[in-house]
Amino acid sequence: MKPNEGLVIAIDGPSASGKSTVSRQVAQALAFIYVDSGSLYRGMTWKAVQSGVDVRDAEAVVRMMNESKWEFFIEERVVYFQIDGVDPRDFLRKEAVRERVSDVAAIPEVRRFIVARLREMSDFGSIVMEGRDIGSVVFPETSWKYYLDADPEERARRRFKELQVSESAACVQSVKDSLLRRDHKDTTRATAPLQIALGAKVVNTTNMGIDDVVQMIVSEVNRSNG
Repeated sequence: MKPNEGLVIAIDGPSASGKSTVSRQVAQALAFIYVDSGSLYRGMTWKAVQSGVDVRDAEAVVRMMNESKWEFFIEERVVYFQIDGVDPRDFLRKEAVRERVSDVAAIPEVRRFIVARLREMSDFGSIVMEGRDIGSVVFPETSWKYYLDADPEERARRRFKELQVSESAACVQSVKDSLLRRDHKDTTRATAPLQIALGAKVVNTTNMGIDDVVQMIVSEVNRSNG
C-alpha cells in the first residue's frame, strides 16, 4: 500500500463462516470503514438478472459490465454503491442472485474490474474488508489477514436461520447442499479461487461466539498499533 493509505484488515472465508458479522463488528470497534467485497459480485449478478443477461454467457456479462456506471458512497461507515443510478442493496441476498453469483464471480474480466474497485476503497481510510480473495489477491501486502471457517453443518444452520428471517427455506440439508455447491465453484475456479492467503491466521468459528472472534482480532490490531 502507498504510505498515505490507511490500515487494511482482510477477512476471508466461505459463506456462513461468520465473516460478515465479525467484519462489521471489528470495523465498528476500531472505527474503520466496512467493505463487503461480495456485495459487488452480487451487485454485478443482480444487474445481469435485471438486464436479462445469461450469467453463463461471459461475453454478454462483460458487455453489460462495460456499459454500466458504478458509484460508491459511505453510510454510517459502510461502503454502498449504485449501478446506473439504482441502489440494489435490498436485492443482493435474494435467491436469484445467490444461486448465480458464483458464475459471475468466475469471469476473469469481472474479477479484474471488481478488484480494481476494491483497491480504491483504501482511499476512504482504514478499512475492514471481507470476501474470498482479499488477503490473497486484493490486498496481499496487508499484515492483517484472517481466514474464518466453520464446519459445513454449522454453516448450514447459520444460513438457514438467516433465510428464515427473509424468506422460506426448504430445510437445513438443502441449504447445506447450496453452500457446498458454492464452495466447490469458489475453490475450483481458474481465477482467484477461494484459498487461505499466505500469512493468514485461520480461525475455526464452529464453537466460537462472534464476540470472541471480534475481540481476538481487535485486541491483536490494537496491541500492534498501540
